[in-house]
Amino acid sequence: MRNWMRLVCLLLVIILVSCKASKTISKAVSVKTETKMENRVNEDSVKEVRARFQMLQNNKIVFSTFNAKIKVESSGSNGKNPDITAVVRIIKDSAIWMSLSATILNVEIYRVLITKDSVVFINKQDKEVKFRSLDFIQEVTQIPFDFKTLQDFIIGNPIFVSDSIHSFKKNNDLAFFSTIDAYFKNLLTVTNSDNLLIRSKMDDIDVNRSRTADIIYDGYENNSGIHFSTQREVNVSEKNKLEFKLGFKQYEFNKELSVTLNVPKNYKRK
Repeated sequence: MRNWMRLVCLLLVIILVSCKASKTISKAVSVKTETKMENRVNEDSVKEVRARFQMLQNNKIVFSTFNAKIKVESSGSNGKNPDITAVVRIIKDSAIWMSLSATILNVEIYRVLITKDSVVFINKQDKEVKFRSLDFIQEVTQIPFDFKTLQDFIIGNPIFVSDSIHSFKKNNDLAFFSTIDAYFKNLLTVTNSDNLLIRSKMDDIDVNRSRTADIIYDGYENNSGIHFSTQREVNVSEKNKLEFKLGFKQYEFNKELSVTLNVPKNYKRK
């Protein structure tokens, strides 16, 4: 079960890769940002960048509930890990519920409930439950995060977008935004045709850490007017390298949904 706890935490590493001071895309073009850019480019270019960020913001998924089944493939320095099937339910800004199963055996191993201030892990095989604060995941992963970052990543909304835009360029097909905050240099790649985020490449500004994260968004579908990336590849490296593939096999938005986590009385509390 130690391996399973490690896999759960590795999955959360990928989902929770974030920085404490990261800001949402809605704040990406501030007065401070425009002033910085005016020192580098002309007024027309500043207007273009502002407009492109606004279009990216307009593609942000607005939802009340989300339900999905995800195939998780991962590998690390020790080779490929067992595949995980994750069922995820989200009530916006309130709760994230997960059921994690060993795909090859079709046996549920963990259930997890994450709220804004707590995490509950139910280990169904060892019949034990752990109650922790959100700080627990931060301690395990050594990465600061908040509830909203986790929520936005699962949904596929942009994350790690600073209000300090360092550069902007485009070609016939793609636009590239480079931002810098207190933790990461972030290169965002967006399509020109429909302003969809297809890559976020982050490099730690602390050269002593050499932490990098590369998220690729693919397999976009448009159901009921929502552009949703059904295939994600995530590569994270520092001292060790972790590679994840997330394949959303089933998903739906804004359906009536509730989440509960019942703990059997005979389970050990930790």
